[in-house]
Amino acid sequence: MSSFFDLPPLPQVPVAGSDNTFPVRRVFCVGRNYAAHAAEMGVEVDREAPFYFTKTPWAICHTGSTIPYPLETENYHYEMEFVVAIGKPAFRVSIDNAMDAVFGYACGLDMTRRDLQLAARAKQRPWDLGKDVEDSAVIAPISPAADFAIADQRIALSVNGEVKQDAHLTDLIWSVPEIIAHLSRFYHLQPGDLIYTGTPAGVGPVVAGDVIEGTIDGLAPVTLTLGAAE
Repeated sequence: MSSFFDLPPLPQVPVAGSDNTFPVRRVFCVGRNYAAHAAEMGVEVDREAPFYFTKTPWAICHTGSTIPYPLETENYHYEMEFVVAIGKPAFRVSIDNAMDAVFGYACGLDMTRRDLQLAARAKQRPWDLGKDVEDSAVIAPISPAADFAIADQRIALSVNGEVKQDAHLTDLIWSVPEIIAHLSRFYHLQPGDLIYTGTPAGVGPVVAGDVIEGTIDGLAPVTLTLGAAE
């Protein structure tokens, strides 16, 4: 049998120092993984286990893009994130072995229709309309794991040159190996999966014309420009 129509190919992310690209299979996001961000959102940190939401691969947006202000929101927020790219299968892996699955790391933005997210949260509904937004998983080129060692790197974000978020990777509540080990209990992680590991405090709204830049020491920066609404 043949299909009635063809689907677009999976998004591809550039890899620093390579002509090959990283095809995106799935996008997992960790919620409330910085204590100060949880506090500013008015919620307690769940220290028993991390929790997640997902975005479709077609939410991927390349750094340097200009996108229209998204549909049906009046409160669109930036969230700067450290992104982990999975390059090997991982299923029920231990914390000690979790890093073997890592392909590399990147700067990313988890853009959020905050008004829709909070409305859903208040009604105890899923966050999909607030989080799984077209062009909302912004990502810079991936640096191979061999070229980057997780330590006390600064993670920061500015809007129009003004610093809004400023923290360190050591501020993560759940570390990268802990996240991979935990997530692999619920999913067969595979090459092409991305994990956005959470955002520091300082999230806030952007409007048409704003330019966002996110940085993590040692990684390629991620930038995004907001255009006029459609």
